[in-house]
Amino acid sequence: MLRNSPPGSADIGALERKATQLRRHMLTMARGQGQGYIGQGLGIADVLAALYFHELRYDPHNLAWPDRDRFLLSTGHYSIALWAALAEAGVIPVEELITYGADNSRLEMSTLDTTPGVEVIGGSLGHGLGQGVGQALGLRIDRSDARIFVELSDGEMQEGSTWEAAMSASHFKLDGLVALVDCNGIQADGPVVLDMEPVAEKWRAFGWQTSEIDGNDMKAVVGALAGARERNGQPKAIVLRTLPGKGVPRIETSEKSHFFRVDVAQWDGIIAEFENGAAR
Repeated sequence: MLRNSPPGSADIGALERKATQLRRHMLTMARGQGQGYIGQGLGIADVLAALYFHELRYDPHNLAWPDRDRFLLSTGHYSIALWAALAEAGVIPVEELITYGADNSRLEMSTLDTTPGVEVIGGSLGHGLGQGVGQALGLRIDRSDARIFVELSDGEMQEGSTWEAAMSASHFKLDGLVALVDCNGIQADGPVVLDMEPVAEKWRAFGWQTSEIDGNDMKAVVGALAGARERNGQPKAIVLRTLPGKGVPRIETSEKSHFFRVDVAQWDGIIAEFENGAAR
């Protein structure tokens, strides 16, 4: 069954509930191994809910459909969020989520292109946008109106390859390419090392039509995605200000939310904290 084609009016409440369910899946996954890249996943959940259950044109039963929109997760370690979305969309079994990060699991802590629904391997940071540019050029040659959505991080903006791709996208007028720039302010050992501000102005300077929003506000996310549909000769960038660990105060306030590791008993408390907040 074709999903989200064409995207109509959004049910914001339903999408917010989807985002909550994605976060629930992620916490279940992290509890299984006692660790994971949970902070980023919880932060980006609203965006993935809006994509997979409203904006993205795809068929969960025909993942190779040539006219599908493509979602490229440049930050491969955000895989915990992608696995949650793919499970909720029916691409992979929900029961498989518990294997996240386990030996011989398809659900690695960084993406593998052998897992259904994965368009690119994103473990080597800074290369997702370049792959998105290449795919967008290929779609143009095929005369396809499918779009490419590339998630990348503020940390990846420190990579020169990101800006080479940004220049190329503007030069080739790839107006079906959408960069989802997750600005959560963290990287491996703490805050983003280089000051990348003003982020939105940098993307505009490279010729991208750019909006900047609260990435945890579903109405704002849906509105920005709708605005990015315009085919006007410019690639689109949506700068997303997200909160690592969104929905779990204990993770939101942690200095080590990039990779979170606690024992099973503590995970039970974290899940209870999340469920208490979700019930309000």
